[in-house]
Amino acid sequence: MNFDDPRTRCDHTTAWQRLRAHYESAGRSFDLRAAFAQDAQRFERFSQDAPHVFADLSKNLIDAPTEALLLQLARECGVVAYRDAMFEGRPINNTEQRAVMHWLLRKPAPGHTGQAQAAIDTVAPEIASALHDVHATLEDMLALAERVRADDGITDIVNIGIGGSDLGPAMVVKALDDLRHPGKRLHFISNVDGMELGSLLRQLRPESTLFLIASKTFTTAETMSNAQAARAWFLDQGGSEDARARLPLARHFYALTTNLEAAAQFGITTTLGFWDWVGGRYSLWSAIGLPIAIAVGAPHFRALLAGAHAMDEHFRTAPLESNLPVRLALLDLWYRNFHDFSSRSMAPYSHGLRRLPAYLQQLEMESNGKGVDAHGQPLPYATSAVVWGEPGTNGQHAFFQMIHQGPDTVPVEFIALREPGRDLPDQHPRLVANALAQARALMMGRPEEADGHRRFSGNRPSTFLVLERLDPASLGALIALYEHRVFTSGALWGINSFDQWGVELGKGIAKDLEPRLATGDVQGLDPSSAGLLRRLAA
Repeated sequence: MNFDDPRTRCDHTTAWQRLRAHYESAGRSFDLRAAFAQDAQRFERFSQDAPHVFADLSKNLIDAPTEALLLQLARECGVVAYRDAMFEGRPINNTEQRAVMHWLLRKPAPGHTGQAQAAIDTVAPEIASALHDVHATLEDMLALAERVRADDGITDIVNIGIGGSDLGPAMVVKALDDLRHPGKRLHFISNVDGMELGSLLRQLRPESTLFLIASKTFTTAETMSNAQAARAWFLDQGGSEDARARLPLARHFYALTTNLEAAAQFGITTTLGFWDWVGGRYSLWSAIGLPIAIAVGAPHFRALLAGAHAMDEHFRTAPLESNLPVRLALLDLWYRNFHDFSSRSMAPYSHGLRRLPAYLQQLEMESNGKGVDAHGQPLPYATSAVVWGEPGTNGQHAFFQMIHQGPDTVPVEFIALREPGRDLPDQHPRLVANALAQARALMMGRPEEADGHRRFSGNRPSTFLVLERLDPASLGALIALYEHRVFTSGALWGINSFDQWGVELGKGIAKDLEPRLATGDVQGLDPSSAGLLRRLAA
């Protein structure tokens, strides 16, 4: 498949030059407190509803002229055409010649949509064929999940993966813990450090444990090292490769992979696969989501998909002016490339979302942490910010000191729920009050304080996202919102957001170094690596 990239790189546009001049004349000195004093409608102007998510952007360092220039930039960069190319199944991942169609994983099956959507289903026969395969696999996965849920003999499910095969499912399972099957405990193993898997195995019984080996190729080094260790433990505990035995390996190990031959050699007969057009960090909607489906059940998994699809449709159809992923991405560019803010802190005021910052680290920094454009040319500007954070009140007593009074401005993204979770609902107002207070304190500060130790400069930006509740549909929409935001940022910067060659170099070097730890061979190594290897060798 050939793909003629419709984008113009952001620094090659007229809008980019106009934004540079605007920043120098007005953006650099922008004051939020003055902006609110001058515009009684500022909250309404810079807030909006999107599917399952309300966003208040009013505490950001923007005004109407700034946003107008940013929207002009999006148009000149060809964001709309690039977005449409993704939804048409074009190979926008140009370095790997692959389409990018994680959105198809949550698209309803034909016959379950309205007339307008049904018409879209018929546009591209190859997409219709892929959608049929998606739903066939989805039905198989959900049926398998329900069998596991109904199996009282299985109490512990251990997902062994890394990267997208771990972060997404782990984040969602923890977020939806209120809906988790009471008889099933979900565990996620990713670190090749034996302490992680070893400490878990000491708590498990082989007869009541199911291992899910999540590796598309069934060759991922870290995942397969842990998988082999789990297999050895299982066999040492009385398990058998014989399917007729009391404790057969095939009953206690499933594979989420496309490498059926390698899985069979491992002793696995139950497998689910997915497609090349599903990137690892976008894969929780696929068979990689099996632990999610086991935890919450088929109806809730479908609701997760439905929430994401609603956000997909918002991103695909909403005008740029009211397109929430686009507006957030434009803010990211404004802060990264004009204000020179190098990081963004995530502050979810929800214990359920405690793994969201880690998930977003991969989603954003692996996608957009690139120094060349899609044609391999060096970029003269920064791309992905450093994404980091913790659940809200924990962060208040850790790094919020720096955010309030440190020399660097760090935009903060607050996430709050209108409704409490299942447990101790009386504490919810205190949680929400803390989120609101921190956002207000960052903006207002206390600049008039004479004591420098107690002075707060204020004028520190934040975004505030509100979900009605933490349920599957809202969570699905929230994740899709971030996916499309990352897509749009990458489109503006002119990069390929869907490869990750930076992951590969270190992995290749590790394969060379591992046997050297046993032999002590340092030939060809730099002095530092040689010295460390001697220090760490067995």
